[in-house]
Amino acid sequence: MAVKDLSKQNRGKGATLKVPPPMFPNADDIVRQGLLEDQQHVDMVDILLVNPPSPDGDIWIRSQHRVGRRTRENMIWPQVSLAQMAALLHPTYSVKIVDAIAERMGWAEFTKILDKYQPRFYLTQVTAPTLENDMYGAFLAKARGAYTIAFGTHVTPIPKETLNSFPSLDFVLVGEPDLTIRDLMDYVDQKYDQRPENIKKLFAEHDPSYKPTLREADVPPDFSEIKGMAWRKNGEAVINLSRPFIHNLSDLPLPLHELLPLQKYRMPLIKGAFTFIVTSRGCPAACTYCIKHVSYQFSARIRTPENIMQELWLLKKLGINNIHMYADLFTVNREQVIGLCKLMIEQKINLRWTCNSRVDYVDEEMLTLMAQAGCWLISWGLESGNEQILKHARKGAYPEKAANSLSIARKVGIKNWGYFIIGLPGETETTIKETIAFSKKLPVDIALFHVAAPYPGTPFFFEVVKNGWFRPGTRWEQVDMDKGTVLDYPDLPAERLLYWQKEAFRQWAFRPEPIMTYLKMVVSDVSTIKSAVNVGIQHLTWSLGNAED
Repeated sequence: MAVKDLSKQNRGKGATLKVPPPMFPNADDIVRQGLLEDQQHVDMVDILLVNPPSPDGDIWIRSQHRVGRRTRENMIWPQVSLAQMAALLHPTYSVKIVDAIAERMGWAEFTKILDKYQPRFYLTQVTAPTLENDMYGAFLAKARGAYTIAFGTHVTPIPKETLNSFPSLDFVLVGEPDLTIRDLMDYVDQKYDQRPENIKKLFAEHDPSYKPTLREADVPPDFSEIKGMAWRKNGEAVINLSRPFIHNLSDLPLPLHELLPLQKYRMPLIKGAFTFIVTSRGCPAACTYCIKHVSYQFSARIRTPENIMQELWLLKKLGINNIHMYADLFTVNREQVIGLCKLMIEQKINLRWTCNSRVDYVDEEMLTLMAQAGCWLISWGLESGNEQILKHARKGAYPEKAANSLSIARKVGIKNWGYFIIGLPGETETTIKETIAFSKKLPVDIALFHVAAPYPGTPFFFEVVKNGWFRPGTRWEQVDMDKGTVLDYPDLPAERLLYWQKEAFRQWAFRPEPIMTYLKMVVSDVSTIKSAVNVGIQHLTWSLGNAED
């Protein structure tokens, strides 16, 4: 019987070896044992990029750009940020992505994954409401000898505090993590000479002052020169120099979508799987509550329409026909949106897609072209019906513009998904009622009402700290826009905020028009019935929970 040779250079490449049953048990048992030992090495990877299990078995949303929360929409978010970083590391390093949320994986199964792949580096998503849960994964990986690394909008503004609170965490990637994780791994392994040309170009063009940190092989690592990172030096948490933003996002390699469980991602009222394409990063708006301030400040960087089309065709070949154009503000650059829509129409790519927008960043020509290119739904940040609250939050008060933009979208065949916030500074029960009335007047097909969340690093956070609006005994796990709040205003305590959040949804949803719209969406596509029913039951259960008489 021929036995496949597993040389050292093949280890860690993710190869799979099927061991044949022994023909001669006494002799082959020895060979089989050797093959199994080698198989264990074959499964080893350099880095495991992780969206860890949830704290409670629910579906949680995590993202590099956004915040963490349970989902009421029955939506499983694609982990494209992990696929993007994987593309920056491959092929120099062997990589594996584990999306425990999409796989509905608990900690017991996740621990077996760690034992199987034995990563040298462990990179995890971290969000405020899942902080201690996420750090448990880092603890498990550290116990197995891995370098442990965290990134995300929670750890970026408080890297020292995070490191001090969790000894099993080695590094925090501060801000945009893509180049920092590559730099860190290249420094540890001294593999600067193995960088592909496109990666060398990224480092050279986006930080002309950059020089690789070289060290002797036998000298212990000193991570002081790696920009965009926090770590421990002589036991003390330190923050290195910040890393410049990637100016031209089109220079990034296309994300390795094929490493993701693409068929597991779901969005309400679509047939089959969907995924994200990150079309831009950042937003020039100044909304005080927005987490984008933490990662991207006020920068706004876009990809070219041609570059986006390359990724769209890649996903089309992978069997994905539903896309969400994921951005802090998809319509941030009119020329880019118009150019992309024209290419999608010209090339007849035939995809259905969704996006987000502000009501003051669209016009009728743009919306018409978006609809022709396959856009069928836009999510709008509408937030409040009270102009003073909108002005105080620096959102900009555009009630009339909101009604106009949503009406145009509906006219050209695009559905409207409205997001509202209960509990921004200045909120009273009277202003909440104004928001409910405002939501009823708008042509909104789906509406969600969240409690305001003061995430670390946002201007809203510092306002809450200054005024003492944090609820006594606050823990980060309570920063949950649906099932808890850390806010406690003098005239609007946490309990009332949560009550009004549910009451707002009840008053909006239980009316003839939303019910009829909902039924029309179900009837129009039989494939959506299961999704629609699931979402409907989830919303109904949530909205009736703890309702006051």
